[in-house]
Amino acid sequence: MTILNILTLPDKRLKTVAKPVEKFDAQLKIFVADMLETMYEAPGIGLAATQVDVHQQIVVIDVSEEKDQPLCLINPKITKKEGQQIHEEGCLSVPDIYAKVKRASYIEVEAQNEKGENISFQAEELLAVCIQHELDHLKGIVFLDHLSPLKRKMALKKLEKEKQAKAL
Repeated sequence: MTILNILTLPDKRLKTVAKPVEKFDAQLKIFVADMLETMYEAPGIGLAATQVDVHQQIVVIDVSEEKDQPLCLINPKITKKEGQQIHEEGCLSVPDIYAKVKRASYIEVEAQNEKGENISFQAEELLAVCIQHELDHLKGIVFLDHLSPLKRKMALKKLEKEKQAKAL
């Protein structure tokens, strides 16, 4: 398996809207396995294909404590949203930046797995937040886009400072 390169802001490719997956083959299964390995290595709880410069509707998630409950969502859609929750979010594409984001507290999801089989389920709490966050990536949206212009500007400034400090 391969660890994939994760794009970070301000990379414009993160704004690319992903296209639906049409081909469910061995190569897709290998790519999903690579995404999971990359997510675990990072370490993160979710990763969208957009973040590794593949602009297809593929997301991997694992919010379990033991990191042993991987979830692969292909061509995912949220069919129902209810309630609200505010959760502090971070992102592998926006390293070391965290902010409170308002999301639905309950969602219903339809997707396909890596075999092309249809799946549907409900999610709450952290799983619901993670799914909404990752599906945003497929639309070219990063969590900072949910912040006020001032908070977004401050976060981007902090990100730039940290990048410059790491470059030294």
